[in-house]
Amino acid sequence: MLRPARHVLSASLPSVGPLGLSLSLSLSLALAATLAATGCGDDDTGSGGSGGGTASSTGTTTGATTSGGATTGAGGDATGSGGAGGEGGVFMPDPDELEVGVWTELRPGGDTVCARGTEYVFFARPGTTNKVVVDFIGGGACWNEQTCGLGDAIFDDSVENIRGWIADDVFDGIYNHDNPDNPVGDYWHVVIPYCTGDIHWGNATVTYGEGTEDEVTIEHKGSVNARTVLDWVYEGFPAPEQVFVTGCSAGSYGSAMWAPHIMQHYDGVDVVQFGDSGAGIITPEFFQESFPSWNAEQAFPAFIPALDPALVDVLAMQLPDLYVGIADFFPTNRLSQYNTYADENQFFYFAAMGGGAIDGWTEQMLASTAEIESRTTGTFASYLAQGEQHCIIPYENFYDAQVGDTRLTDWLAAMLEGPVASVACEGAECEEPTPGATP
Repeated sequence: MLRPARHVLSASLPSVGPLGLSLSLSLSLALAATLAATGCGDDDTGSGGSGGGTASSTGTTTGATTSGGATTGAGGDATGSGGAGGEGGVFMPDPDELEVGVWTELRPGGDTVCARGTEYVFFARPGTTNKVVVDFIGGGACWNEQTCGLGDAIFDDSVENIRGWIADDVFDGIYNHDNPDNPVGDYWHVVIPYCTGDIHWGNATVTYGEGTEDEVTIEHKGSVNARTVLDWVYEGFPAPEQVFVTGCSAGSYGSAMWAPHIMQHYDGVDVVQFGDSGAGIITPEFFQESFPSWNAEQAFPAFIPALDPALVDVLAMQLPDLYVGIADFFPTNRLSQYNTYADENQFFYFAAMGGGAIDGWTEQMLASTAEIESRTTGTFASYLAQGEQHCIIPYENFYDAQVGDTRLTDWLAAMLEGPVASVACEGAECEEPTPGATP
């Protein structure tokens, strides 16, 4: 099976990879992120939060007022041309109408839309068991006129890349359902593409840089798209035996945010979450100054009191608070994270925010996962691998990853059966390359 090009700063590539950005555009990103974090000219913008965020002192959004303008609330209409089925028309067959072992593209229409108004689609591949993978794709983020105005340079703004990769069968890792070592090889696999620059959390139409030559309007509709796909899953799978919720990079944050919604819907069903390369190590300013423009609060599981934006200040929260809130409310399900010791992409964003050296990122990442584990009771586990590779689930070396005597695939397979202990590289082992990584 072919492998997609390494994504998000892991190689000098000409285009956006399956789940992130290319290193060849890192200079543009660094400049944009620096402008966003420090302010430039008339802007007082910040950026990010748990993997990204949006802000623009000149930004205007449609709906309820925020500091950068106004934001469309949950259920607001997407105004882009991708609504109402876009170019291809609505195509939403029931799961039992799909061909086993074959990827099918579904077109939901309605309010779903990509960042620049193009059509949103998702993909499903039938399995042979009553178990389902819900897979949130990654692909960068944007949060102001600089980052959102760079085409697809720092975030994937359409479904064309994922459409091409699936059509050409270039994915590996958990997408290789023929590999006998794939822990979810016989599961149904539902892929939720990402094209909204908001880590699957947003519901806002935002005009950044309004009235300037950099003016750009973005449909931050990640939560609208996610809810639509999940509604299809809920209707088509009324009583699955198990649901595995995962995602890489920005998709890791999508998996963390939407896992509790899935757990609530499937009361009594075993739901396992696995966040790949999304530790959420950011500067406080990057989160607090820009997160509101996505209108991400509406994606929070308000049925969990500790995570209800009406009861708690979500801008004061950090990623461990999200994981702990979910774990406390759903103590029989399982949550997890995978990171490498010196993840080059996560560190790049951290440095661009003014966060400091790689040692500082690693220290905070280790502290974050340790905090989640210390505040939960067997519900959360982490796997810390060697090296600096960003993301593991879409790559061939998903099957090579091993720390000590524990292969990642074996660890995941065990977690699908019940609680597992955390695994971490130690000492000089952590400085070694990620097993199987391409130089």
